[in-house]
Amino acid sequence: MKIELNDNKVYFNNGSLKKEIHPFWLRERVDGEEFLDKGTQQRLFDPTSLDNEICINKVNIKEEYLEIDFNDGVKSKIDINKLAVEYYNEDIVIKSIPKIKWDSTLKEVKNFKYKDNFFESEEMHDLLVSFYKYGFVIIKNIPTDNNFIVKFANSIGSVRRTNFGEFFNVKSKSDPNDLAYTSLGLAPHTDNPYRNPVPCIQLLHCIESEVSGGLSTLVDGYTVTEDLKSENPNFYKILSEVKVRFKFIDKDVVLEDWSELIKLNDDKTFKQVRFSPRLDYVPMLDKEKLDLYYKARKKLSKMYNSDKYRIEFKLVPKDLMMMDNYRLLHGRTAYEAKEGNRFLQGCYIDYDSTEGKLRHLKRKFNL
Repeated sequence: MKIELNDNKVYFNNGSLKKEIHPFWLRERVDGEEFLDKGTQQRLFDPTSLDNEICINKVNIKEEYLEIDFNDGVKSKIDINKLAVEYYNEDIVIKSIPKIKWDSTLKEVKNFKYKDNFFESEEMHDLLVSFYKYGFVIIKNIPTDNNFIVKFANSIGSVRRTNFGEFFNVKSKSDPNDLAYTSLGLAPHTDNPYRNPVPCIQLLHCIESEVSGGLSTLVDGYTVTEDLKSENPNFYKILSEVKVRFKFIDKDVVLEDWSELIKLNDDKTFKQVRFSPRLDYVPMLDKEKLDLYYKARKKLSKMYNSDKYRIEFKLVPKDLMMMDNYRLLHGRTAYEAKEGNRFLQGCYIDYDSTEGKLRHLKRKFNL
């Protein structure tokens, strides 16, 4: 891609397409110190107050910059590389990280180790990149005192508080309001499918683990649904089109939201899975459509619960797992509470936390 000039007009040329850049679009991007705050990168002027009839009186290319004189008297140098990034209109930080499909054959995923200044380190950048590739990471040596999970979460972004609190304690207890607070095994599921919006990322911190069972399980919903799309496109289609109602009832709140089990982006690429069959209610549809839907849901459930896709591992004290609640399903094997304590703490954060932290670290280390 290159910038071309002709008769005081500026053009993008990517080899197959040449088009003029609107002068007003360029005027909005002037970045001299009188126009842009260097700390916040916020404009010091309101572009809606400008005359719409902005044009270019003079323009030159010097090294990697456009030198432009506008008809309102403003002169500016604009970085051509920044213009190129905007031209392609793509997220070059997050979306450029490829999702790596995985199943039960996954063996080697790097673990990270907590240390001083961890949150502002280049290793934290590497951790977040790994998270976006695989949908989860495990960090060792996390302090287990003073509800440290909250400090960890807030050092990346901000805790997403729910009706379970700023954080929640996962242990077997009497009169639980969720099966997570029992010693029963939990099939693969996503958390909080009844929320709008669903919390994006879950953190689970192991405080105590004195039982032989209680293994953590993960399934990559991205891998499973991509396989379903290849193997049975009719099943994939109906599960990505029909919205079902998810509902959670507690003594102080009733939460409800509608969504597809496989949610797609506008361009039909993978966005999110929601799966918690104890909480979903399929709408009343034509019998033929329901026949297909129930077959498709059963097939999807069978894939999620298959040994082919599940990995199992044991979190030990000071382990913290961060997992993508839009992409992964998680669960656990059953355990005997009489063997000893099993105590994990959990909380949620949203994507803007990890995205913002990753962009900051990329800028800090010039990566």
